[in-house]
Amino acid sequence: MKINNIVVIFLFLAILTACSKGSDEYREPHSEADLKGLVLACTNGSYYQQKYETREDIRLFLASSEPDAVQAVCQGHADVYIGDEVMLTRADLMRLGMKKSFVGEESFDVAFAIKKGNTELAAQLNDFLASAPVSDIINYWISDGPDVVEPAYTVQDGAEPLRCVCAVSISPICYIGDGGEWQGLEADILRRFAHSLGRPFEMKYQDIGSNIMAINTDKADVFSGNLFITEERQKSMDFSNPYYKCHPGYFIVDRSSEAHVSLGERFQMNFIKENRWRLIVDGLVETLKITLLSILLGTLLGVGVCVCKRSRRKWIRKCADLYGDFINGIPTLVLLLILFYVVFANSGMSASFVAIVAFAMCFASSAGNIFDTSISAVPKGQTEAGLSLGFTPFKTFMGIVFPQALRKGLPLYTAECISLLKNTSIVGYIAIADLTRASDLIRSRTFDALIPLLVITIIYFILAWLIRKTLNLCLLRK
Repeated sequence: MKINNIVVIFLFLAILTACSKGSDEYREPHSEADLKGLVLACTNGSYYQQKYETREDIRLFLASSEPDAVQAVCQGHADVYIGDEVMLTRADLMRLGMKKSFVGEESFDVAFAIKKGNTELAAQLNDFLASAPVSDIINYWISDGPDVVEPAYTVQDGAEPLRCVCAVSISPICYIGDGGEWQGLEADILRRFAHSLGRPFEMKYQDIGSNIMAINTDKADVFSGNLFITEERQKSMDFSNPYYKCHPGYFIVDRSSEAHVSLGERFQMNFIKENRWRLIVDGLVETLKITLLSILLGTLLGVGVCVCKRSRRKWIRKCADLYGDFINGIPTLVLLLILFYVVFANSGMSASFVAIVAFAMCFASSAGNIFDTSISAVPKGQTEAGLSLGFTPFKTFMGIVFPQALRKGLPLYTAECISLLKNTSIVGYIAIADLTRASDLIRSRTFDALIPLLVITIIYFILAWLIRKTLNLCLLRK
């Protein structure tokens, strides 16, 4: 590469870095008027984005999750993190070297969301909130008050679980604690509510958009996440009676803090504390299951696609081409969401099964093209020679054509397998706790991006390497 090109690349990277940094002048804001000229970090789709995106005197750093928004401030990409005042505990602030600059004057009713028109569940939830010691539970989780003993409940045999989805995974609202159990203010309330109905409790974490689709397609019963009741949200969801009033919190880096965590302490915090390594192991198992079964099913479907593409009937070949055009014309994530929330919405199929079907469909299109191209690359004279020697068409294909086609197509097939492995990182959108989602859950507790992401990067690399080596062994044996 020429030196001039290298200089241009470094200048481009420097400009991007400068654009993503917070303001150079440090000013500690004490009110919303003081936010002028600062970079504000908040989550995409939140109320705070809607509030501040029209202000021309500030810049927004839109993050996909609360931990990412916090990290943006810690790493200097933004000046202020805007979130609910209860989002960061005192212990989190001390460890991160941050502080709460001020609390906004606005106050919002916080409630749980349910499917629009589900009046029975709404009445049950409102009755529970009116009778349960909600204020004591809030005091325990937010103000370090005394523990609240849960009364004894009996879960009815065969009862359907209360399926809850949460848009945040952060202390003290809702998070996975020691033993893999969901803990926090809203998890505590909803668990008690489920038990009061004689139903088991089930909680999953995914982004706010997926959660709205989940309750509207009966994939979930209750949507939580310190939700504010707004007019816009009431158009698509019903809300329970408010159980808490919350103010906006404005968090900044504490310049006087000397907080420092060593690499060993960070590793222990991310994987040893609360047995968080189990999240990685469970996520790895889920990723392997989806990947391997998708490759197996996709290969079988790919053979069918190849047979159709090589059919003598024109309409069959057209159908195969149309299938390939359809799969290649839409993103994998969109196909995954359509299958989960539309096609299999009321089928009772698990999210993992839907993911396997979606990835297999995508893999089949690519695999079918690879098989067809590889077979076509073998000269027709090879087939004619085998037939002239008295071999049957099947023996000619398996003994002469297939080994040559395998050698030509295996590199492309291997690349597709590795691509499928990497694409499984999107299954968190349908509440599957895969390897990538496991790192998200860990980061939501530790606010440490480096260690969890580094570990799963290494794991993905090793898995890709193993796939490549395994398939290459098949080629050497041929």
